[in-house]
Amino acid sequence: MAGIYIHVPFCKQSCHYCDFHFSTSLRRKEEVVQAICQEIKLQQNYLSGQELQTIYLGGGTPSLLTNLELDAIFNTLHQYFKIAPNAEITLEANPDDLTAAKIKELKQSPVNRLSIGLQSFHEPHLRLMNRAHSAAESLASVQLAQDAGFCNITVDLIYGIPAPNHLIWAKDLDQAIALQVSHISAYALTIEPKTALGTWTKKGKFIPSEDEFIATEFEMLLAQMQTYGYEQYEISNFAKLGWESRHNSNYWKGIPYLGIGPSAHSFNGTSRQYNVASNSRYLTAITQNTIPATAEVLTPADQANEYLMTTLRTIWGCDLDKLKDKYGFDLELLHGDYLAKVIQKGLGQIKNHTLTLTNQGKLLADQITLDLFIAE
Repeated sequence: MAGIYIHVPFCKQSCHYCDFHFSTSLRRKEEVVQAICQEIKLQQNYLSGQELQTIYLGGGTPSLLTNLELDAIFNTLHQYFKIAPNAEITLEANPDDLTAAKIKELKQSPVNRLSIGLQSFHEPHLRLMNRAHSAAESLASVQLAQDAGFCNITVDLIYGIPAPNHLIWAKDLDQAIALQVSHISAYALTIEPKTALGTWTKKGKFIPSEDEFIATEFEMLLAQMQTYGYEQYEISNFAKLGWESRHNSNYWKGIPYLGIGPSAHSFNGTSRQYNVASNSRYLTAITQNTIPATAEVLTPADQANEYLMTTLRTIWGCDLDKLKDKYGFDLELLHGDYLAKVIQKGLGQIKNHTLTLTNQGKLLADQITLDLFIAE
């Protein structure tokens, strides 16, 4: 099994927290779509003929693509790849794009899963983040999609936004749960250096929330998700039974995937490659039938660390036998004392030779993973 990720590098406007590659000028959108189709052709052998189980259109804002542009991408995929009949096909969308007409078009396309970037229902927070939609559009977009017959819908939320208390986050959670979607993703507001919020923070014009404030909102999230029957199968992802994101789950399980488009990443099990994060350079290369990617061959330690980093974020955990048998590293031998401390502090547990983190441990997942990393 394998998957394809397609990066659509266009947005109506720049969100103040986002450091993904995109352009707010749509002038070359049609050219980039044509180049994406050409890259699909050029990359047809990357996955060694494996059947595609998942396709994910991300960005950027893929909901900006026209029906004709989406058709061109899907027709090219079908021409050069074998796609499973039950493939999960996700499209990321902003609420302001999801009009009744747009949703009708998407329902008639191969797309069978929508990822809608709500982020918040609190207008001042939407304005702080420079989102293009309103809270009313957030609610309407989900309801329109449900009315059109989309059952597989995930919504994104952001917590840890500075506020006098946690009431705004509590209301955001209540409203998201009331929508009765099958999947919710929630991420802490991260201040990246090359974003508007990063610049404002450096100049003292914006003060991020304290870690304790963010941790409290994470704990509120966990409690509400458990109460309403959403399983936390990855640190930031919660699903009703059977509605986990197959595409993202495959990332965390180390399943190979191909990334198409400017800045897209690919992974085939032993190496990674990274497309250039520039629309103009991407177009120049593709028109010359060249893939503008940098490849990185992963050492056994790199592969083991990758496995650690992804699996410790999930409900399935890190299979210590697989780490030893496939990658050649005995984590209990290498980091036995540290693992004992993690378990003693209630941050993790080892059961059936699988290491998983507790809710408390998930708050410290990045640090625990770094501490467990294997040196060359």
